[in-house]
Amino acid sequence: MTNKKITVQFTMLTFWIAYLVSGALIALGQFGYSVHNWVHSLQEFGMNIPFAIYILSPAIASYIVLKKNNKVAGFKEWLRTIFYAKNSISLYLFVIAGLALYFLIHIAVSGRTEMVLPFYTFFLSLLGNLIIGGLEEAGWMYILQPELDKNYGFVLSSVFVGIIWILWHIPLFFIPGTNHGEGLINFWMFAVQLIAFRFFNGAIYKISGKGRVFMCILFHTMFNAASPIFGTMTMTWAGTIAANAVIVLVSIVTVVIYDKYQSTDY
Repeated sequence: MTNKKITVQFTMLTFWIAYLVSGALIALGQFGYSVHNWVHSLQEFGMNIPFAIYILSPAIASYIVLKKNNKVAGFKEWLRTIFYAKNSISLYLFVIAGLALYFLIHIAVSGRTEMVLPFYTFFLSLLGNLIIGGLEEAGWMYILQPELDKNYGFVLSSVFVGIIWILWHIPLFFIPGTNHGEGLINFWMFAVQLIAFRFFNGAIYKISGKGRVFMCILFHTMFNAASPIFGTMTMTWAGTIAANAVIVLVSIVTVVIYDKYQSTDY
């Protein structure tokens, strides 16, 4: 099986799972179904399980397709790959710096400095945001974006996956209980953010060696955990354009410097 066919299989299975489950949740919304951002009861936890399946669709598709095509021997090997955390401290600092830069620019441009939630909620929500968010990268950055990068280069692959990612996120705006469905997130500003973050994930992947998938998972998880602390970050165009433009620029510069450094080693 060629990598191209694996990429197609992954994308099709991801959307099949995502749209099937999210479509059912949207329909169930007419009968009282709702997602719960903060779980306070066993019932609310249970109601979030099907939503988690939708969000985990890239990870689920990743394992199924890679196992089917003998790219991984089993679940343990797949887990070892996506959670390889023995990475240079500089890579962790790069991820943290990217997050800090994004939020600081947003705050500086929008003029919003108050914290909506206490900072400790960041740590409390890490595990939940790993499952509802971070593990997406076990698909996007294990299979899809790296393969497109080989064929189209860093910039185009980032844009293409950004568009695919936008399409994958669309059901969120119709599922009751999500920030997207409740009107707290502007779709077009969110779309700009998604494309910019594909650039940053692409840069992380380029420079991270064996731990590249995990570092992308970490960035996604930490971003989702940090976002609620500062409130909705995608509600002003000035902040959205400034923060995401800088993220794209930093990503491109990082990749250019890395590629130049790599070429001088040979």
